Amino acid sequence: MSLDKNRKPLILRGARQVGKTTIVEMFSKNFDQYIYLNLEKKEESELFDKNLNIHELMQAIFLNKNTVPSNGKILLFIDEIQNSQNAVAMIRYFYEEAKQLYIIAAGSLLETMIGKKQISFPVGRVQFLFMYPLTFNEFLIATEEKQALTFYNEIPFQNLAYSKLLKLFHQYTLVGGMPEIVANWIDKRDIVSLTPLFQGLLTSYLDDVSKYARNHTMRETIRHTIESTPLEAGKRIKFQGFGSSNYKSREISEALKTLEKAMLVYLLYPSTNILPPIINDKKKSPRLQFLDTGLINFLAGLQSGYFQIENLDSIFKGRILEHIIGQELLAIDPLRSQKISFWVREKKQSQAEIDFIIQYKDLLIPVEVKAGKEGKLKSLHLFMDKVEHKYAVRFYAGKLSKQAVKTNSGKEFMLLNLPYFLVGRIFHYLEWFIEE
Repeated sequence: MSLDKNRKPLILRGARQVGKTTIVEMFSKNFDQYIYLNLEKKEESELFDKNLNIHELMQAIFLNKNTVPSNGKILLFIDEIQNSQNAVAMIRYFYEEAKQLYIIAAGSLLETMIGKKQISFPVGRVQFLFMYPLTFNEFLIATEEKQALTFYNEIPFQNLAYSKLLKLFHQYTLVGGMPEIVANWIDKRDIVSLTPLFQGLLTSYLDDVSKYARNHTMRETIRHTIESTPLEAGKRIKFQGFGSSNYKSREISEALKTLEKAMLVYLLYPSTNILPPIINDKKKSPRLQFLDTGLINFLAGLQSGYFQIENLDSIFKGRILEHIIGQELLAIDPLRSQKISFWVREKKQSQAEIDFIIQYKDLLIPVEVKAGKEGKLKSLHLFMDKVEHKYAVRFYAGKLSKQAVKTNSGKEFMLLNLPYFLVGRIFHYLEWFIEE
């Protein structure tokens, strides 16, 4: 977030309890005056129901807050904006008629609630910013690991900090990135003390089901889907019978798409492209990504597996490692809602799958998450035989290295081996790797 004079009202998107209100309160320190409205409160929501023009509305807001407007910079934060159709409609007038104000709006159920009410934000008059759980970089900042952070941000990474960063990344993967959980971890360094907080998060999401669901049947389907997702996350899924249930494909599809709008889950569909842009094939089965890996560890009973481990690939058949890589990749660009993708070739005689593909400039770069030797990456070799470029990436538990590899058909390519804790720096490393 910035103080750009050409700014538009900012709409913060993100699941409940990822820290939207907290980050705005921190940002408000840059202003002379901060006004906070929570439209879950009836008296504050009703301010937008009086058919006032923008100037009268601001007077009513200041009166409600028993304050007078400052002559300096004023930040107005409208929280849970989805509760007022009129508030959403007024956003355009803040942009057109009150440019002296800085406006931020947020809501945990924006797409779901807006979809029900058939309302939308004014096109071209707002800017969206997507918030996710804390990244590893942010985890290092929060835990005040200043020296580790310095090494983390250095390109190329110095292997002397390898052991330290590997240990910290394992902590991050164990705890996850939900702000309240991380804060408690910093204070107590006790995983058991996090149990009531994890349980509270799950309860709050289950309590929200009534807001997501259109009827009782869908309410029960969504509850089942939330409770089953931690055991299904990180792998490709079928909607029919999801979570060992009798639910039909249509019911689970609606439930997952509803939770996706609430940003609790992400359906990552595969692509068969070898050239940009990445086009996802929604006729194929998706891979399921949950909001936060720490929540998966708690709900799936995996927390004890982290102690004394040397490689995340050993937990949950490698799905946790793949999931945390996906979580980091999703959060790289908060200005974009574009999902990450993976690559498949599905033929009767030959099946192949690449864990992730990312677009770097005009190239589609394959990304594997593997512990094995490079010669065993059969799908990667197949992909590299198809593309014209010669660059591939592997995330693993080893140290930073570059090596020349030859496919079975004889094509030579360069493989960038990155310790998996560097996933958040992938585009910086691609620039270093390819430009060199």
